[in-house]
Amino acid sequence: MVTWAEFAEAAPELAEAIRDLVHQFGQGFGFLATVRRDGGPRVHPVSPVITDDGLFCFLIDSPKRLDLERDGRYALHSFPADDRDDEAYLAGHAIPVRDRGRLARLAQLGRAAGTVDWHLFEFLIDAAMVGRRDRPAVTPGRPGAGSAHITVWRAPNDPTASGSPTAPCSPTGLDRTTAPGAPFTIMEAP
Repeated sequence: MVTWAEFAEAAPELAEAIRDLVHQFGQGFGFLATVRRDGGPRVHPVSPVITDDGLFCFLIDSPKRLDLERDGRYALHSFPADDRDDEAYLAGHAIPVRDRGRLARLAQLGRAAGTVDWHLFEFLIDAAMVGRRDRPAVTPGRPGAGSAHITVWRAPNDPTASGSPTAPCSPTGLDRTTAPGAPFTIMEAP
């Protein structure tokens, strides 16, 4: 797992694309998947905050907050755009942030009201993916969203990538042949 800053240093173009997709409407928007106590998935809309040194999310007292406190695994997917099927995906582990100075600074950036029982989590990253489509999602007379250009990144210390060039938990489900920590690109046919 790496911090957002470490990820952005290792894969700056991918980090910029993810930041752009998460913040395409100004404030960050995405869908957060957590792991319920019974092992099933739970998905919620959230407003992530991306700064130069971290990827964060404020959560109120809720099932998703309890999920992250119990089992920090998460997946974060960008909110869909109006005109394209481009997407961003991040996965890893969330950890609580308890530093009051950091909380106050990020609350101001994330527009988190001081009267709410917010808990701040930093999202450490194991995997990142950006998918770009070659044409808009809806093109009159042309079905589908066109071909996809998908770029995937895995943390160099990701335990699922050790011992094999193929990551069994790859977000695309496809084998990869590059070393962890290096972005690689997959081209899909239309």
